[in-house]
Amino acid sequence: MKDDGAAGAPLHQLRYFAAVVEEQSFTRAARRLAISQPALSRQIALLERHLGARLLERTPAGVLPTVTGRAILPEARAAIASAQRVTRRAREVGGLQAGILEVATFPSLATGTLLPAIRRWYEQHPTILLRLSEFRHRRAMQEAVRIGTTDIAIGVAPVDWKGPQRRVGWNEAVVVLPARDPLGGRPGGIKLEQLADRHWVLYDAAYGLSDVVTAACLHAGFRPNGAIETSQAEAAARLAAAGLGPALVPVANLPPELANFARRLSPPVVWEIIAYTRTAWSATALAFLDIVSEENPAEPPADAMRWQVPRA
Repeated sequence: MKDDGAAGAPLHQLRYFAAVVEEQSFTRAARRLAISQPALSRQIALLERHLGARLLERTPAGVLPTVTGRAILPEARAAIASAQRVTRRAREVGGLQAGILEVATFPSLATGTLLPAIRRWYEQHPTILLRLSEFRHRRAMQEAVRIGTTDIAIGVAPVDWKGPQRRVGWNEAVVVLPARDPLGGRPGGIKLEQLADRHWVLYDAAYGLSDVVTAACLHAGFRPNGAIETSQAEAAARLAAAGLGPALVPVANLPPELANFARRLSPPVVWEIIAYTRTAWSATALAFLDIVSEENPAEPPADAMRWQVPRA
């Protein structure tokens, strides 16, 4: 019986379809795939016959996917990525180097907490490429691992996850204060409730750190009033130091030249750094996670306020 879904289509036809969508041209896609344009057109026609629907249409803007084409494109890409992982995994089991480890993470982790581990990885494994995909929110990152477009994710704990998980460290937030803030420059930790009346540098609601800031402030008894919003941790630190208001920033993302503007919190605000994958860890993934774990604290301060991932 013929499979009616994209998963039952020949893999090479799905690759050809995805290439045409990405190039918006049969000519450019054929050149990229190193096949003739007539051969490419025939394979797309066979795929459309298999699925019983047109997938592409020529428009003044180029070759674009139809409604059906847009609907199956994510599954086509997932099938292509899954086949690539099967090949890499088979090589690993056979004792060969896979060559690539695809890692999904947050921008704040990619440019902060993970940097020392990435540096060590290339010192020890210069022939194995790390391919980072950065996501602004944990839901999108979790979906990328679920459908197989990336090997592993490193971020916060996934919700309702059935695959393997591993804690690889902790993140801690510091508060960056404007130079003229009366609480700046004092020794010791600062309590968040002391900043309840300030206008804050906040994060875009679609950015994962927004949940951390909101939860920490609510735990301290107030909801922060925003002066400005950003979607980058380093930008938040610089805006705070420039006088826009306090900002919570992961300590690993604090620019060194702004260290004098930062104060530790009392109690500290921390959250777990969790790695997870869809089915099983590859040898390459485990080797990388070992390095990440070695570069990050195993346990947070005893009095820390531990932010938990919302279930919704």
